[in-house]
Amino acid sequence: MTDCEICGEETAGRYLCERHTVQLAKRLEELPILYAEVGQCLVPRGHGWGEIVATRGAAGPRSPLNEDVLDTVNRGRAAEVMRLWRVDVQRERWPQHSPPPPPANLAADCRWLGMELEWIVDHYPGTGDLARETRELETAARSIVGDPAPRPQRLGTCVAVDGEGVVCGAVVSRLPGQARVTCRWCGYSYESEQDWLLLLHFQPEEAA
Repeated sequence: MTDCEICGEETAGRYLCERHTVQLAKRLEELPILYAEVGQCLVPRGHGWGEIVATRGAAGPRSPLNEDVLDTVNRGRAAEVMRLWRVDVQRERWPQHSPPPPPANLAADCRWLGMELEWIVDHYPGTGDLARETRELETAARSIVGDPAPRPQRLGTCVAVDGEGVVCGAVVSRLPGQARVTCRWCGYSYESEQDWLLLLHFQPEEAA
């Protein structure tokens, strides 16, 4: 085998060329972040078990969202796909001793595959399929969150006051278009016009 399984470029025996190796490494790093953002876009529909809908319009070219396919674009499915790849790579690399990995965890499995990527590209026959399926998962996620994917915007520090009169002060962020934000530290939710005005008004001078 001397050619890249994606583009056909000569690779001196590796399954991917340098360009597509770098792309795969980047996708493995970004996939958990993308699917966390997918989770921010979808909430229970409320009409049936397991149904989901969009909480905001996607920024990508396929907006408005096709709700018939949303159940196939979620963190659980992505995690299961990447776990199967991890299992297969382990079986190929350590055929005599390959204990099953822990339950599917998208971040952990992507990180593991990224750490083993040099061996994968040099020795694993399924490298091309791994690269293609990882790209498909990324494309599906970006059809929900937009391309490029939106990143959290820092709004300031939480101004909620606890029962002892202490201001929370944790950083508050939101995705573009997100109308309701909950402080991850104290749990206070900002959603009304008054909430936003108070958040802005009480920011420290340097953060305003």
